[in-house]
Amino acid sequence: MVFGGTSGIGKSIVEIASSYNPSTFALSSSNGYDITSFSAVASAFAKIYKQCGSIDYIVNCAGILKLGTLQNRNIEDISKEIEVNYLGCIHIIKAALPYLFKNPNGASIALFTSSSYTRGRALYSIYSSTKAAIVNLGQALSEELANTRIRVNIINPARTHTPMRTTNFGKEPEESLLDPNEVAHITLSTLVSNLNGQIIDIRRK
Repeated sequence: MVFGGTSGIGKSIVEIASSYNPSTFALSSSNGYDITSFSAVASAFAKIYKQCGSIDYIVNCAGILKLGTLQNRNIEDISKEIEVNYLGCIHIIKAALPYLFKNPNGASIALFTSSSYTRGRALYSIYSSTKAAIVNLGQALSEELANTRIRVNIINPARTHTPMRTTNFGKEPEESLLDPNEVAHITLSTLVSNLNGQIIDIRRK
């Protein structure tokens, strides 16, 4: 299950994963899955579990980025960004756990942060801070679940050529950006590995 799976890195993950396993699902607000609603997320898990009988891998790369100073942004806009980027991630994991605990083969979760998590950046303080929160959340959950067969890792790609980035930063030299397919391959490799509680830094070679 790939949340944020209809655009950018998530779309690449779905396309590659589908070539190995047809039971790969892209979920996003554009196809009716609003991660700011816990009941909507819980319904998605119930539906897919009923269809497939197990849930093995979860990726959350859903997120929004809005540029602007804190002073000039309205509180509704700020709240929406926090709800999508952070609370939505909590909704996904909370709704997933009952199904993951049932999986005798174990399960794996990949969460997405940003290189800005290490230092907040002007004009996107909310985005940067939610991504720092994702890292802390993922590390804490990996410890909470250490005695289970559920693994949690955090993917940290450098600047990547995605529609969200282009919308916010305009056209940039492609050679300066990661290819979303490269990020997708590393994410999928992490999902099937034995790693737990790790931050997977992905940088241009």
